[in-house]
Amino acid sequence: MKLPRIKASSPDLMTFLQANYDDMKQYEGRVQEIARAVRERGNQAIFEFNRKFDGALIDEDNFRVSEEEFEAAYNAVDDEYIFALRAAIDNIELFHARQLRNSWMEPDERGCILGQVFRPLERVGIYVPGGTAAYPSSVLMNAIPAQVAGVQEIAMVSPPGQDGKMNPYTLVAANELGLQEVYKMGGAQAIFALAWGTETIKKVDLISGPGNIYVTLAKKMVYGDVNIDMLAGPSEILIVADDKASPTYAAADMMSQAEHDVLARSILISTNSYFLDRVEEELSRQVQTLSRQDIISQSLQRYGALILAENMKEACEVANLIAAEHLELMVENPFELLSLIKNAGAIFMGNYSPEPVGDYFAGPNHILPTGGTARFYSPVSVDTFTKASSLIYYSRQGMKEDADQIIKLATVEGLGAHANSLRLRKEDE
Repeated sequence: MKLPRIKASSPDLMTFLQANYDDMKQYEGRVQEIARAVRERGNQAIFEFNRKFDGALIDEDNFRVSEEEFEAAYNAVDDEYIFALRAAIDNIELFHARQLRNSWMEPDERGCILGQVFRPLERVGIYVPGGTAAYPSSVLMNAIPAQVAGVQEIAMVSPPGQDGKMNPYTLVAANELGLQEVYKMGGAQAIFALAWGTETIKKVDLISGPGNIYVTLAKKMVYGDVNIDMLAGPSEILIVADDKASPTYAAADMMSQAEHDVLARSILISTNSYFLDRVEEELSRQVQTLSRQDIISQSLQRYGALILAENMKEACEVANLIAAEHLELMVENPFELLSLIKNAGAIFMGNYSPEPVGDYFAGPNHILPTGGTARFYSPVSVDTFTKASSLIYYSRQGMKEDADQIIKLATVEGLGAHANSLRLRKEDE
């Protein structure tokens, strides 16, 4: 399998990185039509879109997952899955518990008190991709940080299969976390239902979770009515490897992301041209054994690349430029390079930390910034589901001592009523 090979110092690198994905504008009109339908007809629009896009007959009676459906899901999965799921839950809860912030107040010698009060959001919606595939890991990565933050109401949505049922693995994951408000709907219509509410669904304060381009555009449209976690694009992996890395491992990890989507991006940077040759050979060999080889091949040929760097410093500079969702430092001493890495969603250190350990089990969240947005976005975390209020208490002494300076600043801005608010208090002795 031949992939584009680019020198890190070549202008071709920027041309490759700036290559546009499918034009999003062609989808915007369809998403706006869905938005209008959900606003005007609520549940009935949702049910029509379920039939149109998922082939599922959903109505008021089977829209929300029932207790019987949760129970039936356990009969459809094996004990080994439940054991692995519970171990992953423990790891993810432990990691996110370390992110909790404490409210604080700090008094000064005048009796003034300043601080911050952190509170969880009251109600959130989590989107879990579904239909023909199962993504129980997305249930965990959305719901656990919300629960750790203290969110009381979590509404989960996921598209049903053609039989009108949700994937049993996904339902078991939801039930293990105590999620009982689960609706059978996906796509842009699910985002609008969560954001604006319907006859059945109460509107939420934030929507979290990845989806296809329709979901992403819908989240973009409702931002402002509600908060969102981020605008997620196609998945991506960037591997920085030295000549001691395993080409077998590197190829396997590139394909672990390429199998997500034909738009997924898989990039390898090395200082050794022979190593890149061997990885290319491994890609050709391993892809033949994988079930999603057509998707992998298309993804690698359209959006994969092998980049040759002069040295590890240049390799890290390119990594920072790309700002990948997943960054693997497949080098002998990864902690020596860590200080050079500025932009990445998640950083996987060494030869035995492949990206899938983060997707499923290690503990950190797998909902990560994509498309270079790791320059300014962070992974989903407890902070995603928390809000802060500033706390200000001024004593009479503190107000009197600071009044003249506040009055001056308000006067400069031409806001006389602001100044008067302080002046009255200062003079009221």
